[in-house]
Amino acid sequence: MGFLDALLGRSKPVRPDLDQLFALPSAVVTLQAAAGFTPTGLGSVCFASVEGGAFSRIQEEAQALLDGPVEFTQDTYGYTWLLVRHPPEDVAGLVNDLHAVNTSLEEAGFGPQLLCSLVGFRDDRQRSLALVYLYKRGTFYPFAPKPGGGEKRDNPLELQVRAMLGDDLTIEQDLARWFPVWGAPGL
Repeated sequence: MGFLDALLGRSKPVRPDLDQLFALPSAVVTLQAAAGFTPTGLGSVCFASVEGGAFSRIQEEAQALLDGPVEFTQDTYGYTWLLVRHPPEDVAGLVNDLHAVNTSLEEAGFGPQLLCSLVGFRDDRQRSLALVYLYKRGTFYPFAPKPGGGEKRDNPLELQVRAMLGDDLTIEQDLARWFPVWGAPGL
């Protein structure tokens, strides 16, 4: 960062630290004990669409890299989602797979296209929750859509989860960056 950047209040972007994903298993324990949310066994990685042969290569590498089946979908915004499935009790395996996919995409030169990763949860009232890792910020935030469809968020639950997990995860402080991931695979 140069003198002019410091003077104008610009900061150097945070370098993604994919190893922060490994903090998720301890956060899961806290989330289960404090709020009754259990993992669904689903997790996903979101990245900007890649065209042609590069996309085919990513699909093949992901299938070879991971033990279980991998599903690719595109959302209404044109982002590609890679869905990974594990037994709900195997959070460590799910996190390892998400980390491997992110690392593989980054090493293949697709780091700038990575957007986020998420792990899904449900409670006994069938409320959904996702812990979302923002790749470019190196932080997490909770996303809780309200039950019953529609695009409404359970903001009180999100803030409650933020307070619960502050010691387990690096939580994104800027609430404006807690963007909704409506219809994300794994949620």
